[in-house]
Amino acid sequence: PQVLGWRVAAAVTWSVVLLPVCTAAFVVLSRLDPLHPVRWISSSLSDLYTSYVIFCILLMSVVITVISIFNVEFYAVVPSIPCSRLALIGKIIHPQQVIHSFVHAVMGMLVAWCATVMTKGRFQFLAVSCTPSESLDDAVPQTCLNEYHLFFLLSGTFLGYSYSLFYLINNMNYLPFPIIQQYKYLRFRRSLPLLIKHSCVESLYFVRNFFFTYYFFGYIPKLWICTTMDLPIDSKLHPLDTLTGLFDLSLFYHTWLCGMFLLMTWYIAWLLFKIYATETHHFPVQPTFAEETDQCLPKILNSNPPLLIKFLALQDLMLLSQYSPARRQEVFSLSQPGGHPHNWTAISRECLSLLSDLTQRLMAQQEAAAANGRAKQPVGEMKVPPQTPGTVGTEDMPFQSQRSNIVLRASMSPLVKPSLMPLKTSPGSDIGSPFNSPALHCKKGVMDVNSPWHGPVQSPLVMRRGPKLWTSVPDQQMNGSHHESFPVVSAARAGSEAVQPKFIYTWLQNRQEQIKNFLSKRALIMYFFSKHPEASIQAVFSDAQMHIWALEGLSHLVAASFTEDQFGVVQTTLPAILNTLLTLQEVVDRHFKLPHVSSKPPRVSGSLVDTSYKTLRFALRASLKTALYRITTVFGEHLNAVQVSPEHKKRLQQFLEYKE
Repeated sequence: PQVLGWRVAAAVTWSVVLLPVCTAAFVVLSRLDPLHPVRWISSSLSDLYTSYVIFCILLMSVVITVISIFNVEFYAVVPSIPCSRLALIGKIIHPQQVIHSFVHAVMGMLVAWCATVMTKGRFQFLAVSCTPSESLDDAVPQTCLNEYHLFFLLSGTFLGYSYSLFYLINNMNYLPFPIIQQYKYLRFRRSLPLLIKHSCVESLYFVRNFFFTYYFFGYIPKLWICTTMDLPIDSKLHPLDTLTGLFDLSLFYHTWLCGMFLLMTWYIAWLLFKIYATETHHFPVQPTFAEETDQCLPKILNSNPPLLIKFLALQDLMLLSQYSPARRQEVFSLSQPGGHPHNWTAISRECLSLLSDLTQRLMAQQEAAAANGRAKQPVGEMKVPPQTPGTVGTEDMPFQSQRSNIVLRASMSPLVKPSLMPLKTSPGSDIGSPFNSPALHCKKGVMDVNSPWHGPVQSPLVMRRGPKLWTSVPDQQMNGSHHESFPVVSAARAGSEAVQPKFIYTWLQNRQEQIKNFLSKRALIMYFFSKHPEASIQAVFSDAQMHIWALEGLSHLVAASFTEDQFGVVQTTLPAILNTLLTLQEVVDRHFKLPHVSSKPPRVSGSLVDTSYKTLRFALRASLKTALYRITTVFGEHLNAVQVSPEHKKRLQQFLEYKE
């Protein structure tokens, strides 16, 4: 919080300081008169010192502060990537996002009101004097609704809501850390032309959408304001919710200029917060005083601080490992007294833990993809061997089941969590129980003749299957025979009260499968529920930036230890580091061989909104290979003495020979 607090304060301060510059540009452009340039410039400069412009600047400062507070509350260093259209709709209607949109709509209306006040002319007031009567003799001055002012206020509300919606859809709350470290001024100056261009183009699209919206629904707020405030409509003017009223070039220009003013001020606050929040921060490796222990780099890496602080710590680790020999010596130093490498142990343990977690996540994702591929095989085309009426079609089931489990376990890496392994069937479990899922019945080849699955209404998933009798694996193992079957009437021994719940559960399972199959054939349902493969892959690597920094920091420290590690503290963990990196590389290589996974990164166009998170997996693959080459190039043949598995030794030899 202390690190982020002053950064937020500095970003808000500079946003408010730059606000008068944007306001002056808006005032000058709102009085555009190229045929009389001297009068245009002089009138614009004279208006800048008026009381209403100063008041609008103060009010806009409050708006900028509120927008900056929401930027701080909604920022994220790991982007939220919805994998389906339904997930995106869920994000839009989330209560936090609804509050975000409502506040931005209100702030947009305030900015539009300030724009009408500074523009003056026909946009300045909501109520104006008019003569509604057609006869000039009987005309009585009256106050009417100024639809131009209402149009401006509604356009500001629409622009504020559109900004909030695009803020969510484009992941504008994501804080991308710069690859090349630059001064804050240089980063802002480089992004300023993009900011101006983006504001102009986006304001054009938003105003176009608002014109269409006002044409169809503009009469609703207009009638509500007239009824509430008892303001009649001036019949001499063309209503703006018609084609004649909307085809007004001056109205379109001022609305577009108002939108550009709103977007520029808000984007400047957003850009300054991004620049200040992602600025590098130096964490001490060793505390100078006892009070600074919690602020040290090893302590922060091994604790659970806010994600932004952890990202800054990993970024600092990457930078010190490359450019700071003095701080590297602190990492390799031993504690006094005791002589323990606490700093290196804490840093290397956290980096290896991050890389191992990523390895397990990728292996789980690959196993799920393989399971989905197996599940998509049509069940009706499964070959069922011919059976006699008195036998069960699961003779070879125990051997096949054990064999499949053995093969699956042999192919899994020891880094996989036990929860990712296939579940064993307990010896006392009843495989034929209707409380098991239909998928389990399908796997074990056990079916109930009297089950609704073989009734007149069958699920398409279980069509074209021959009837099978109930079996019990424990009793088969006890009797040593797979040809003995239990009569169906044995199920009645549990009492008639147990038959009805089993029947109801099986009937519900049947209906559930039928509903799923019915919905899966509807294009509109699948349009919202189907997952986009590219989005799912991006979600897996959404936090890969900290793994890239862990890779780079760890590999640079290991490479530097060849000449700088006086006590040999790195040698104790070198086998674990190599095993972790090589295992991760195998998993990453397998990931890029999966279907629907692109092997080439997409082109990232130069835009104000950052989309670098879409290419993080390619950056991770490149950083991983570079890290391994960095270590093997420095250590060379000395790595042959490191204790690694034979498979990893072969792959390590390929790196040593530059064949990988």
